[in-house]
Amino acid sequence: MSTPEETPPRTGRKLTLLLAPALLLAGLALLVLRPERGQTEPATAVEIPVTGQTAAQAAAPAADTSMFTDTQKRAIEQISKDYLLAHPEVFLQIQTALEAKLAKEETERTQKLIAENAKDIYRHPNAPLAGNPNGDITVVEFFDYNCGYCKRGFADVAKLVESDPKVRVVFKEFPILSKDSEEAAKIALAARKQGKYWELHGALISSKARVTEAVALQEAQKLGLNMDQLKTDKESEDVKGEIARVQELAKKMNINGTPHFLVGDEAIGGAPENLLEMLKEKVAAFRAKGCTYC
Repeated sequence: MSTPEETPPRTGRKLTLLLAPALLLAGLALLVLRPERGQTEPATAVEIPVTGQTAAQAAAPAADTSMFTDTQKRAIEQISKDYLLAHPEVFLQIQTALEAKLAKEETERTQKLIAENAKDIYRHPNAPLAGNPNGDITVVEFFDYNCGYCKRGFADVAKLVESDPKVRVVFKEFPILSKDSEEAAKIALAARKQGKYWELHGALISSKARVTEAVALQEAQKLGLNMDQLKTDKESEDVKGEIARVQELAKKMNINGTPHFLVGDEAIGGAPENLLEMLKEKVAAFRAKGCTYC
C-alpha cells in the first residue's frame, strides 16, 4: 500500500505488538509481589496464569514502583525473567490475543464508517464506473496512478470485470502521491465525459513510466479523444469537485493509503498476491447474503 510518505500501513498497530512483551513484563511485576504500604519484606509470590489476556489486562494500569523496596524490585526482575524464560509461549499468546482484538476493533470501525457514508462510497453519480453499471454487487477502489501497488493490482481488477458480468466497480480518484497524480486524475475524469474513462484508466494505471499530465494527455490522444474539450473539462468544477469529494470521503473513512478496496462492509488494504481471489470471495459472499447499499 502506498501512502503520501511511502511508509508501511498500520505502523501504530505494529508498534503496539512490539510493545506487548514490555507490557507483559510490567503486568508480571504487579502480579508477582503485592506489598502493603510500609511492608519491608518481599510479599509471597502468587500464581501467574499463562494467558495472554490476563497478562495484557494486568499490564494496562501504570505501576507505582514507589511501593517497592530495592530488594523487592530486584526480586521482581529476577522472578519475571525466570518466569518468561520458563514460559516463552506467553509472548505468542499475548501477541495472538492482541492481534485478534485489534482486528476485531478495526473491522467494527470499518463497518460503522461504511454504513455512515454508504451513499457517497457506492452510489455517487459523479464516480467513474467499470463493469455492469446495474450490477448487483459493487467493488470500490481508492487509487493513485503513480502507486506501484495500484498498478500491480489492476490486472486482478480487470480480470474481475471481465469474468463477472454482474459486478460493478467504482473508482475513487485519490491522488495522494504527487501533483503529477492529481493532474492525471483530472484528465481521466475529464475523459469520462467523452465515455472513455475505463480505456484511459487502463492505459494510465498500466504505464511503467511515471504518470504525468503530459503522459495522460498523450494516452488520451491515442484513444482519439477531443483534446480541446478534454483540456477544458479537466479544469471544470465537476472534475475538481470529484477529487475534493473523494479526499474528504477518504478522510472520514481514515483511508490514507492506496490501493484500498471496499466490498460491502469489508475492506482490503493494499494489493495482496491473491487479490483477485479475495475480491471474488467477498463478491460471492455478499451476493449470497445480500447487500442493501453495494
